Amino acid sequence: MLSFEEVASRLESAGQSHILQFWSTLSAEEKDTFLADLSQIDPDDLREHCRGAAEAASRHSSPEDLLDERMQPVPPEFIGSVRTSQPDTLKEWEDEGFLQVSKSRVAVLLLAGGQGTRLGVPYPKGMYNVGLPSGKTLYQIQAERIRKIQELADLRHSSKCTVPWYIMTSEFTLEPTEKFFKENSHFGLDPANIVMFEQQMIPAVSFDGKVILEKKNKIALAPDGNGGLYRALVDSEVLEDMERRGVEYLHVYCVDNILVKMADPVFIGFCVTNGADCGAKVVEKAYPAEPVGVVCQVDGVYQVVEYSEIQAKTAELRGPDGKLLYSAGNICNHFFTRDFLQEVAQKFQGQMKQHVAIKKVPFVDHEGNQVKPSKPNGIKMEKFVFDVFQFARKFVAFEVFREEEFSPLKNADGAPVDTPTTARRALLRQHYSWALASGGHFVTDQGETIAPKNRLGQDEDPPAVCEISPLVSYFGEGLEVLLNQKKLRSPFILDEKNAKNIV
Repeated sequence: MLSFEEVASRLESAGQSHILQFWSTLSAEEKDTFLADLSQIDPDDLREHCRGAAEAASRHSSPEDLLDERMQPVPPEFIGSVRTSQPDTLKEWEDEGFLQVSKSRVAVLLLAGGQGTRLGVPYPKGMYNVGLPSGKTLYQIQAERIRKIQELADLRHSSKCTVPWYIMTSEFTLEPTEKFFKENSHFGLDPANIVMFEQQMIPAVSFDGKVILEKKNKIALAPDGNGGLYRALVDSEVLEDMERRGVEYLHVYCVDNILVKMADPVFIGFCVTNGADCGAKVVEKAYPAEPVGVVCQVDGVYQVVEYSEIQAKTAELRGPDGKLLYSAGNICNHFFTRDFLQEVAQKFQGQMKQHVAIKKVPFVDHEGNQVKPSKPNGIKMEKFVFDVFQFARKFVAFEVFREEEFSPLKNADGAPVDTPTTARRALLRQHYSWALASGGHFVTDQGETIAPKNRLGQDEDPPAVCEISPLVSYFGEGLEVLLNQKKLRSPFILDEKNAKNIV
């Protein structure tokens, strides 16, 4: 740990002497803690960060060059699709994916550094219970999908495989996530195969380029965005861990998608078969102005363009088939080879774009009073995980059905989209359709038949409540032998226990 004089000199050289303005009012313990934190800061990095944040924020308020004239859709030959591919082709990809899983070459990596602020909860999103009949949280659902994909791969190839689960947390989410997993016995997974690591925290900066103090002895920090993954992989030696385990392929996803297919063998197989080092799952945009990023090319380089960065007339363009020209909606669901991640971490990390987020950042005023601002007062800089597409030797996109694979949880109930209600509805609709497709029939408590409904409106609940444990079926497979010609009493929960008792 550096001395007070050394820290003061370094902060002065970075133009941030105000950070120590309350030093004389701190207790001995507070001084020691603060000094230890400040000793970790490189003054050159801090100076550059604050300067860059202030400049980026000033540019953020000015219109940038239009991207519209420089954009092109992803060429068809680089897109795979669940919707348009032949069953035999899909099976080939699935077989290849299961083969790689069975050889323990596939891992999943969860981006879970954000807090549940928009959701209105003080804990990580993965711990959220959306109100399913089983009461399962997002973390439990995902853990059980990992267990099932391992089981399916082992059955196919007489193997004993492992799909390691890497979880990137932040200063805010690491401790509660670790505690939650321990309290739930790691949801039946071997804790040796769950690797949690932290992304970097970076200072929030005022519009005049000064670090914001959250408390008299604490800098206001924020995670560096999900693109902080690449630095965190190096800092936490996660890449070395992957190499030791023989992991070659990574499925990377965000915590909030209740329908995510963990280590999806079809997606993995498609990417491996096509020799891709980087891939992205996409869904067809629902309408031109839908607020999702679009996977496309800009100046011949693959990237995600946010909906706010293009004009309405561009978003409304349609191809000869009548479909939106820019229809590949990004869902933060990616494939990477380990070699590609290693290359990004070593060569390209510093070239990634910094994105500006203007936020309300709690701070202490000149008198040392804590203030919760009523309007944005600070700048948080973020990197996005998809900003590495440009560095890929071969990038591919893979289109999936939204209703089968994408329903994010972002907002509290009352918002129009992406709420606990919409997430719960999406999962129950899916499981209801699986039960019908497997020959099951739903009845009321009185034994009266509930008329089946194969087509449901987007905001419509299924006529019967049905939840199927991932430990019974990963994606609807194997249900016919259990449910065909069976009367299912709503609400119907199919888990490992009652699956053995269905006759």
